[in-house]
Amino acid sequence: MSAVRGSCLCGGVQFEVELPFLRVNHCHCTTCQKHSGTVHSTSGRITPDQLRITKGEELIKWFQPSPSEGRKTFCSNCGSSLFGGAYPDGPHISVRFGVLDDDPGQRPQMRTYVSSTPPWYDVPDDGLPRHERAAG
Repeated sequence: MSAVRGSCLCGGVQFEVELPFLRVNHCHCTTCQKHSGTVHSTSGRITPDQLRITKGEELIKWFQPSPSEGRKTFCSNCGSSLFGGAYPDGPHISVRFGVLDDDPGQRPQMRTYVSSTPPWYDVPDDGLPRHERAAG
């Protein structure tokens, strides 16, 4: 099995992910918009045993917007968005593709929460399936 490396902006947090990702998607939910500062967050889903923090675990903090939403995990030094889902102890973790240092060899397979896309952004016609809410 191969792995990819990832890190935050300041390099304080570094990690490895064992491939493959279970799925990769662009999430347009308003929480991901606020957390990423853009119109969507591109993430890959993994199980906790696929993630290994190699540096800076003490810098990792999270915010959980509500009991029904996943945690938004970030570096407490630079603010880089790192993980989502149920990091560190849930059944699935979402890894933000923007912090990957290597090409995982996988591309987004769908768009979720497209109904939350801001009116000033036109979702590209890229052929990806679109879901109004979450997708299994």
